[in-house]
Amino acid sequence: MANDPDAYDYIVVGAGSAGCVLANRLTASGRYRVLLLEAGPRDLHPWLHIPLGYGKLFTDRRYNWCYQTEPQAECHGRNVIAPRGKVLGGSSSINGLIYIRGQAGDFDHWRQLGNAGWSFDDVLPYFRKAEGNERGADEFHGGDGPLGVSNVRDEHPLARAFIAAAVEAGHRRNDDFNGAAQEGAGYYQTTMRGGVRSSTAAAYLKPARRRANLRVVPEALATRILFEGQRASGVEYLVGGKTVKAFASGEVIVASGSFNSPQLLQLSGVGPAERLRALGIPVIADLPGVGENLSDHYFGRLIYRCKEPITLNDAVRDWRRGAAAVLRYALFRRGYFAIPALSAGCFARVLPSAETPDIQLSIALYSIRNLGDNLDPFSGVSGIVTLLRPESRGSVRIKSSDPRQAPAIDPNYLATSKDRETLVAGARALRRIFQSPSLAGRIAEEVESGPDCHTDEALLDFIRRRGSTVYHPVSTCRMGPDPMSVVDERLRVRGFAGLRVIDASIMPAIVSGNTNAATIMIAEKGAAMLLADAPSS
Repeated sequence: MANDPDAYDYIVVGAGSAGCVLANRLTASGRYRVLLLEAGPRDLHPWLHIPLGYGKLFTDRRYNWCYQTEPQAECHGRNVIAPRGKVLGGSSSINGLIYIRGQAGDFDHWRQLGNAGWSFDDVLPYFRKAEGNERGADEFHGGDGPLGVSNVRDEHPLARAFIAAAVEAGHRRNDDFNGAAQEGAGYYQTTMRGGVRSSTAAAYLKPARRRANLRVVPEALATRILFEGQRASGVEYLVGGKTVKAFASGEVIVASGSFNSPQLLQLSGVGPAERLRALGIPVIADLPGVGENLSDHYFGRLIYRCKEPITLNDAVRDWRRGAAAVLRYALFRRGYFAIPALSAGCFARVLPSAETPDIQLSIALYSIRNLGDNLDPFSGVSGIVTLLRPESRGSVRIKSSDPRQAPAIDPNYLATSKDRETLVAGARALRRIFQSPSLAGRIAEEVESGPDCHTDEALLDFIRRRGSTVYHPVSTCRMGPDPMSVVDERLRVRGFAGLRVIDASIMPAIVSGNTNAATIMIAEKGAAMLLADAPSS
């Protein structure tokens, strides 16, 4: 088998936030031959590396799956956008670059749900292993890991005013959301190094691609997992119009993300038996939890007109400001081209029952009516209110046996009264920040939701009509000991040998904040498990 060009020790399906980490760690010793498959292209486009590129490539189907949800009953029947990265680096190549791990209690909760080895103390070493924080190493941070983690390149006056206003509104100052406590207001850290995006393709895959034991195949769509009995033996995929089969003597690792991982399992006959049979797919295993338990962060956006022309809107609208921004980035890797999607934020408790932050409040240095549209034609910023721990659960289910057809994505947003109540309370907390002295003096008016939106009912209706996803889908191949779980605490698909899922889909519950850092941690820990379980001979 060692001389067979289509035989490997490990096959990793998906070169995204998790897959690139796995490819690096599994090939580091030189002992194992690894095949890494990615449905999207190589990460050659310059906007994939310039931080501001998250806005430039948002609707580009070359690099984004550009999925949409099923009509959402609690969002006036809207189909909400559901973007996912389709390129080397996956969503880490097109996301907003915010580095947030979540709260320590999130991971302790994973352990309490029956997942041994996943408490905060258990996962912290893998966060630190991944992290190359420009602040250096300490109890909570790593200083020499592959992933670049940086302070914001420029402390913009409006971001500075947001933090000061949050303190005036009663929140404490917090200079490290990933340190001892998350609560409070401060600047976000970002996945950049030297003003350039640090995707997992750049941080992990690029140095690994020099290794002879790694083969990377872009533009390769996995169509099904191959089985010999209850053991995964390989993967079938489409590339260049041809169907190819590759075989793994060790393990097949599904790392395609919270939409595509359950899709691939279902296409392969692993999932809810009744649904698979209805689509003519032979059932390998009846695992009803595959594609269920979808959880995602939903947000509302308030738009403010500013008194001064110092926003990204102005830099885009005025060619002189735009030229200055280009020059500043080219010379110093600073300015608007180096800003993340969100510059500053505040983690807050808005419900009386909350023991830890249940809402994330942020300022974006631009304003836009619909994501993917042009920026507003005035000096504007956005206030973002994000629901941290949604109770609503949805699903990802294939609609066809054709792997090229998108699955039915139904997050079931705002299905519970607590989700709705928390977002309304969060919107009011966000308004209090914008109305506090340090920020109020810079704001001309609230454009959306507008001055007439006063009651809880009106605010909720606005959030239902104009809210959207923060692009954090998780839990569709949930880890746990119960019948609806898909993988065990070592990320092995239940009932199978040689098959694991290692990506955001295994989270037992969503983390309280942006999910990319936790996904990279999962991949670091998953790689360590794979190597520990590898045959010794």
